[in-house]
Amino acid sequence: MPTTRFCLIRHGETDWNRERRLQGHLDIPLNARGLQQAEQLAQALAQQQLAFSALHVSELTRARQTASAISRQLGLPLQTHAALKERHYGAFQGRTFDEAREHIPHVYRLHQERDIHFDLQGGESLHGFQQRIMQYMQQLAEHYAGQQILVVSHGGVLEMVHRTASGKGLSGARDFPIPNAALNWISYRDGEWEIEKWADQSHLDSSLDEL
Repeated sequence: MPTTRFCLIRHGETDWNRERRLQGHLDIPLNARGLQQAEQLAQALAQQQLAFSALHVSELTRARQTASAISRQLGLPLQTHAALKERHYGAFQGRTFDEAREHIPHVYRLHQERDIHFDLQGGESLHGFQQRIMQYMQQLAEHYAGQQILVVSHGGVLEMVHRTASGKGLSGARDFPIPNAALNWISYRDGEWEIEKWADQSHLDSSLDEL
């Protein structure tokens, strides 16, 4: 089977990202900085003159807004999918971790114990989330065998892909970055995932950090 290459992108910044508030399936739009990140990202991809066969996107607004800038620059239609949505964070959605620790301490404690089958009280377990994401990623890899595609999604989604490709498992704390609007390159061949380059932010204007 020929190698399929993916450029994975986490959506641009939202106000809730700044507040470190868990969004999950809640439909939060980009803030002004996130919209500018999306434009810089799209311009960088256009300048590199890379050939992409398709643009697949989470159906949540923050991902679609980010992908819309890419779609305009590259002339690729958005193909939106529920399977690329962020993890459902159950009782954590709409809260910061500090708020969760204060208001739902029993759920927070179970989350901190990293039980990969705990569903966050009505949400999605880590195990179920990883299965959802990787099954869909494999479908894309096989459908676009030998081609190169763009995927715009969420931090949790990219975390599942990285953990799978690196063999890190789900029980340990995350030890790699997932910046908003960065470029992350992975490949798939004969059932194996490989990380080629991760968290490339060279196209983003560092002065935005001062806003």
